[in-house]
Amino acid sequence: MGALANQIQVERLEKNLGRLADTMEVIYGPKELELVGADPSKGAFVPPTLFRSERPLEEEAVHEVECFGPVSSLLPYRDLSEAAELANRGKGSLVSTIATADDKLAREYVLEASTMHGRILVLNRHSAKESTGHGSPMPLLTHGGPGRAGGGEEMGGVRGIKHYLQRTAIQGHPDTISAITQQYQPGASRPESEVHLFRKHFEDLRVGDTVYTHKHTVTDADIASFAQVSGDNFYAHVDETSLEETIFEGKVAHGYYILSKAAGMFVEPRKGPVLLNYGIDECRFTKPVYPGMTIGVKFTVQEKIRQEKKSEDDIAKGIVKFYVDVYDEEGESVALATILTMVKMKDQNGLQTP
Repeated sequence: MGALANQIQVERLEKNLGRLADTMEVIYGPKELELVGADPSKGAFVPPTLFRSERPLEEEAVHEVECFGPVSSLLPYRDLSEAAELANRGKGSLVSTIATADDKLAREYVLEASTMHGRILVLNRHSAKESTGHGSPMPLLTHGGPGRAGGGEEMGGVRGIKHYLQRTAIQGHPDTISAITQQYQPGASRPESEVHLFRKHFEDLRVGDTVYTHKHTVTDADIASFAQVSGDNFYAHVDETSLEETIFEGKVAHGYYILSKAAGMFVEPRKGPVLLNYGIDECRFTKPVYPGMTIGVKFTVQEKIRQEKKSEDDIAKGIVKFYVDVYDEEGESVALATILTMVKMKDQNGLQTP
């Protein structure tokens, strides 16, 4: 509602107003400019104007002309699909807002209109009190739009930072890519470590180093015991008579039993540089394990992330991601996971580069 940047913008706006007035009704727009406390000869002032279109799907000017000033157009619609069609006729915008208390309608509109808008604000009674408005995104959201809105994206948290980086694809053998990225890539070599990986300090671990564990043959007793301890009595694990018309050939071991057993196989129990295991990044069960099948584990250093010491008294340590590949007697993977561990550094001054 304030002044425009300069008189050139005023002249352009007046021409665009004329183009819109040829096809739409002006329902608000004073013919004379009235100012309070300002000199019209010294500022680029334009009064607000509101248009109404009778045939918004047939008229082109309302979709083609961008005024860049205090101008709005009312576009009637018959239903939500027509509203989305009208919103998309603008050939790209930074943001669209839909005000509705019906989440089903909100989803329908988002699916139909999202291709032509960088952001969609869904406004209802729950979000209204905290909403910062149509044109004010949260910093973690994408702000930008397709087509006429600029054909790009800005901001968007970490995603936004990537717009300032040169991203390059690396093509090569998994061994080479692992060496370049310092992250183990599936298919790369896994040299067997002479010393258990849990006995090594952070600096001594190398990406790709692997422990090949002993083997274990899964039994009915294993499955029954895990069901009792965990309380997981899902029919596929405990009731062979219920497996007709399922994907299983017989009673199957719990996926979490396989993961738990794998941990028991790859863990070095004695006290060492490993301080704790604090989570799983990813986990997939890729093949059923039946009683009588034998499993082993390939336990591989996947990635190392050094942590800064927070104080002189803090333990110098780093985060190590281990790639867990549980395989059967045919050499096929039955479970894949990435676990996170905290590993103590040999150099407690935190000066040595790993």
